[in-house]
Order: sequence, then structure tokens, then C-alpha cells
Amino acid sequence: MTRGCWDCVVGVCDWGVDLDNDGLDNERVTWAVHEIAAHIGARVVGDDQLEVAGMGTLQNAMPGQLSFLAQPKYVKFLASTAASAVILHEQYCDQFKGVALVLDNPYLGYAKASHLFRQRRAMRSALIHPSALVSADAQLSGKVYVGPNVVIEAGARIGEGVDIGANVFIGRNTCIGANTTVNPNVVIYDGVSIGERVIIHSAAVIGADGFGFAPDQGRWQKIAQLGGVRIGNDVEIGAGTTIDRGAIDDTVLENGVILDNQVQIAHNVVIGKNTAIAGCSAIAGSSVVGECCTIAGGVGVVGHVTIVDHVHITAMTLVTKSISRPGSYSSGSGLSESGQWRKNVARFKQLDRMAKRLKVLEQAILDE
Repeated sequence: MTRGCWDCVVGVCDWGVDLDNDGLDNERVTWAVHEIAAHIGARVVGDDQLEVAGMGTLQNAMPGQLSFLAQPKYVKFLASTAASAVILHEQYCDQFKGVALVLDNPYLGYAKASHLFRQRRAMRSALIHPSALVSADAQLSGKVYVGPNVVIEAGARIGEGVDIGANVFIGRNTCIGANTTVNPNVVIYDGVSIGERVIIHSAAVIGADGFGFAPDQGRWQKIAQLGGVRIGNDVEIGAGTTIDRGAIDDTVLENGVILDNQVQIAHNVVIGKNTAIAGCSAIAGSSVVGECCTIAGGVGVVGHVTIVDHVHITAMTLVTKSISRPGSYSSGSGLSESGQWRKNVARFKQLDRMAKRLKVLEQAILDE
């Protein structure tokens, strides 16, 4: 809706259980094992009428709770866990005396089951808080929640079912698709396009200027950042993450991308569909990351490189050149005791001399 959105009823938000529109009862506290199994696609071994309430780790679960086993290193807790039911793989079924929910991917089963027990606020009724400042030239759907102190500037378009938390700023001509959640204190600059069902966590900044400067006789000439940011559907953006606008073309996050907290996406970066980037990683300007990649925590990617689809980059890796083949990539040295690490660093400095000496020795052998 346009300016008429001010006619919405201002009321108090209801709080309850919401299962993310998966069609399940949002008032349930306990679930029968057969219901959980149907929800996650598991086979039940044991009493499928057993009721469970809540989830816990194998080490800390209480009787009446559901747990899961997704990594072999936790098998040692299976025999002693107090959990009444456990999601696990077929190979571990005989090691658990309680009710088992058996499937090939227990971690995925846990992910799906977790929503059954998630306590969260129900979808908020459409309203615009009296303290919000909404431009007369902004277009808002009839079913939008706009929280306290929100600012929405001219030309912005907000889709149906969008939930905008307190103190959010939305700049001119920005478009936000249906059923997107913008959590408190998010800043979205001008000319940003955000798809449907996106989740943006607090303190994220989208559309700030990229780091573009040209040297000029010892000084820096700022380059105007003329592009925007385009974010696809079903994207999640972590708290404190920054996504810079493009210098000329747009910065792009395709459908299904997930970003952890404190991630930096520089100007003109393109992130392919369903790629996941963990916390404190940074992608420098004009780099392209393919589809279905995973980038672990603390990774750095230099500018103007291309990473193909289905690449996994391990934690603290520095990517200094393009990656043209799928696979797993690492850099740096592994953890060791400080004394041993210092010795290894000393050896690193000798590698060039050692390589040259080895080449001389090899040539001498060939000459004999």
C-alpha cells in the first residue's frame, strides 16, 4: 500500500510458536516420535507413540527429550545419554537402547526437527508504529509490520508479509520482496534490491560504498560507487555483515546464499546460488564465487579472482589466485606448539636457499 498504510491498526504484537509456515501446529509443546519421523523422513525403531518435548545434546539431554548423532566422535555418548529418542544413522542403531529415528543424513534430520521446538514470536500483525517515518512516496503492501523509529525513504517498495524491526533505515528506491525479515538496527542504503523470504540480522549494512580510491600524488581520489546491490530469494545475512554496493555494476548474491556474522562482501562481488560463507571471512572487490561453495571462517579472497562451483575453502585460508577445479583448498600451516612453530618459521625462510642447493645437487648427479 502507499500512504494509506497509516490507516493500519496499531496494536501489541502477539508472541507464540511459529514453525516457519511449514503447516505444523504452532501451539504444540510435545511431539510424538512418529510425527517427528514423518516430518524429517526417518524410520522409527522402538515406540513410535513416545512423546518428546525439547531437544538436547547427547551429553546433556534429559529424559523426555530428543537428541541426534551426526558425527562419529560423539558415538561414545550414545550408550550413556539420557535422551529418550535419538536421530541417527542406521550403523549406530544397535548402540542405542531408546527410540531411534533412523535416516541417512542425521544432521539434516536434526535441522528439520529443530523447528518443531523453536520458541519464537508469531508473525506480527500489520501495523506501522507511530514513531516510524515513512515517505509518502514509498509503496508498502497492506500486510507489513514497521517497528519503532524505522525510516523508509521515497521510492522504496516493501512487499507483503515483510517484518521490519526497530531502528531500521531503508534508503530511496530500495525494493524488499515478500515475507522478508529485517531485524533491528539494519541499514539498507539507496537502490538495493532484496528478494523474497530473506532474513537480515541486526547491524548488517547493505549498500554502503565500496572501497574505491585512485592514488593522486600522495592523496586519494574517491571513486563514486554508482552500482547497487542485488540479493536473491531465500538468502540469510548474519549480524554485523557488510555488503558493499558496486562501483559500476551491482554486487550480487544469488538465491539461497547464506552469510554468517561479520562477513565482508566488497563491491562488484558475485556470490553464486546456495554458497555458504562462515564468520569473519572477506571477499575482495570484483571476485566471483561459484554455486554451492563453502567458505569456512576467517578466509580471505583477494580481488578479481574467480572460484568455480563446488569448492570448499578451509578456515583461515588466503585465496590469492583463481580456482578452476572443484575440490577442497587450504593455505597456511596447521596448529603446533609454539616452540615447534618458531622452528618451522625459521625453516620457511631457508626454503629458497634449500631449493637452489637441491637443484645444484640434482644437476651434479645428472652430470655424472
